[in-house]
Amino acid sequence: MGRLLEIENLRICFGATEAVRGVSVAIDEGEVLGLVGESGSGKSATALAILGLLPSTARVEGRIAWRSDTSGAVDLTRLPAAALRRIRGREIAMIFQEPMTALNPVMPIGRQVAECAAAHGSARDAKRKAIEALEAVAIPDAARRYGDYPHQFSGGQRQRILIAMALINRPRLLVADEPTTALDVTVQAQILALLARLQREYGLAMLFISHDLAVVGQVAGRVAVMRAGLIVETGAMRDVLTHPQHEYTRSLLAAVPTLKTDREKPLAVVG
Repeated sequence: MGRLLEIENLRICFGATEAVRGVSVAIDEGEVLGLVGESGSGKSATALAILGLLPSTARVEGRIAWRSDTSGAVDLTRLPAAALRRIRGREIAMIFQEPMTALNPVMPIGRQVAECAAAHGSARDAKRKAIEALEAVAIPDAARRYGDYPHQFSGGQRQRILIAMALINRPRLLVADEPTTALDVTVQAQILALLARLQREYGLAMLFISHDLAVVGQVAGRVAVMRAGLIVETGAMRDVLTHPQHEYTRSLLAAVPTLKTDREKPLAVVG
């Protein structure tokens, strides 16, 4: 299994604020890496840096090495915009947060999915590929619902549509940024099971971002724990869950309620 993505000493600044402070992490082909930390720890900024989607006000330093299909190893932070667009959506794709707002409310969902296919292939085949992608994520009667609008779908179905958009071009790496946010527990479990199935079927690598170690533990084989812009602990998922080494990781685990949690006592404070 070869190295697919390697981030070395990544620093991201917004003005005088250093949001990411020297992150180094790698993902191998076919691997699922969980990136865990509280809100504001730098997880999403790291993900957006991979795809070159940070605002122009951000200053990015370090190296993001990607083993591209077309040109061998490249540093994504130094690629011209046109070259990065050829990789984004085709070799690396992203599922964004908040399925309720990530879709265009005035465009049929089928067209939105088809646009992702047309951007990296033939527009003639885009509709067929879009319907196939919607069927792959278990949207019922996908061909008939191709012309429906986002408000006609539930939150869980909208998340499935976003997954279809990300996977329609069969990328090598999927970046899933809090893909179960705002979903109830039952739907969350369905989405996690769907992602795990598609990851196995397509053989893709995944960077799964969440604030919840328990959620990440259901899909990732390895985890990196992030706090205040730094990676404080990495390791096999099982090892980190059972024998956390860093105090912050232990706090994250202690903050997750279980059936054995004493409801008379407050949960651990993360910080």
